[in-house]
Amino acid sequence: MSYYDRKLDSGTATFPVGRSSSAERAIRTLITEIGVEIDGPNPWDIRVNDPRFYRRVLADGSLGLGETYMQGWWDCDDLVELIARIARADLESRLMTSWRLVWEGLKARAFNLQSPRRAPIVGRDHYDRTIEAYRCMTDKWVTLSCGYWKDATNLDEAQEGKLDLICRKIGLRERDRVLDIGCGFGSFARFAATRYGCTVVGINISPQQASEARALCEGLPVEIVNCDYRDHDAYVTAGAFDKVVSAGMFEHVGYKNYRTYFETAHRALKPDGCFLLHTGGSSVSLVRNDAWFDRYIFANGLLPSIRQIGGAIEGLFVMEDWHNFGHDYYRTLKAWHENFERRWTGPRDEPFYRMWEYYLLACAGWFKARYVQLWHVVLSKGGVAGGYVSVR
Repeated sequence: MSYYDRKLDSGTATFPVGRSSSAERAIRTLITEIGVEIDGPNPWDIRVNDPRFYRRVLADGSLGLGETYMQGWWDCDDLVELIARIARADLESRLMTSWRLVWEGLKARAFNLQSPRRAPIVGRDHYDRTIEAYRCMTDKWVTLSCGYWKDATNLDEAQEGKLDLICRKIGLRERDRVLDIGCGFGSFARFAATRYGCTVVGINISPQQASEARALCEGLPVEIVNCDYRDHDAYVTAGAFDKVVSAGMFEHVGYKNYRTYFETAHRALKPDGCFLLHTGGSSVSLVRNDAWFDRYIFANGLLPSIRQIGGAIEGLFVMEDWHNFGHDYYRTLKAWHENFERRWTGPRDEPFYRMWEYYLLACAGWFKARYVQLWHVVLSKGGVAGGYVSVR
């Protein structure tokens, strides 16, 4: 039994099978409101393969929806549109909540789920275990964050456009020293070193990703350090940095640590430097992750809100620019899914494959519905002299 089979087995309740039930009637009524049918004619309609689907979803909401998809209890030809419709109507909030989900919410409020002791969990349980899936879906730069599609016609162009956009937004210059917080496979470090002649220090809590980043940046003025962002002395060994960048890592920080995160970035940055934060974002302030994503994809992850970021940077940074291009993540996720479908050589009838498919397409649905956003936030310590000019 694989790691993901065991997680699925440990989290799944068994319900009796019946021809019809109050749970089925409730689900049918609920989805009718968003123009979705069971076994209907539209591509976003749900095809139920196992009647246990109804009680699981009614009992456990998004966790039940994702787990029953992994088990093959239901299918959908246009999963992106289905999830977008669910998100626009905020349907999950109207479902019953199980004691497990209540407990997860209480834990998120009571404990620091992204403490230094717990922070390596996402590196070990997700990134290191799923590295082959990431290789299948990414572009030539092996980039794990949203592309910028303004002038792009394909994923490679979109990711290169995003990397260059970051460099232009922070006014990157030759010989600048840059800190990349959460450097992934090293795509930004490689781009900044080769295209802009910079020296880059990248930090990453995942040992495997750090190793991959070193290989990608071999021969370049790039140092990759396997550490937590709070281990300041491990990477600030040659003084403060001219620029700081963080792309697709802040979602793992957790709201109890936002202030510490920005204090760390502030401490690492020179007085006249700029910091660019690239992060997914929520229109409301959350305290816990979506239950299915927390269990299977990003353990202890959390999307920040504008209020949470604003409170955490108060007294530390001047907010110079805030750019929302969340719809571009819909296109990026669709492109990742197409790559994954084309390149994956493993079995396709096992929970891992359906988990990864659900992850990419459900996220695409969220961004299509504008339920979640993608932000570039440019920050400076004391304000850019003469004012900052927005870059798009």
